Amino acid sequence: MDKSNLTDLERDLVEGMEGFLHDLKDGSGSIGGKYTCRRVVLDLAPKAYGAAEVKSTRQLLNTSQALFAAFLGVSPKTVKAWEQNTRVPGDMACRFMDEVQRNPEYFRERFSKLAQVKC
Repeated sequence: MDKSNLTDLERDLVEGMEGFLHDLKDGSGSIGGKYTCRRVVLDLAPKAYGAAEVKSTRQLLNTSQALFAAFLGVSPKTVKAWEQNTRVPGDMACRFMDEVQRNPEYFRERFSKLAQVKC
């Protein structure tokens, strides 16, 4: 590869990748010992939401069941059932409510930007 018209940064990147490729093909040593290897794991398991937790999350947004349902993409009957403890929210709804719980100010602002008063 002709490296003469590359910037210093580009040349460093190409040489680094060529060295890494050589070490992979060589197989004589531990890649982990020579290179920084990271494994990122996200803890995304949602917490369980009972009736009280659903209602308190909705109240963080200062909204009705119907508007909260629209915000979550479910029916108002579904939110009502969650709050009456006759149904439990699915994982996706729980994850979204986890995010609302973590940063209610952001979601209040976001919710207010989405709301349109109609008479």
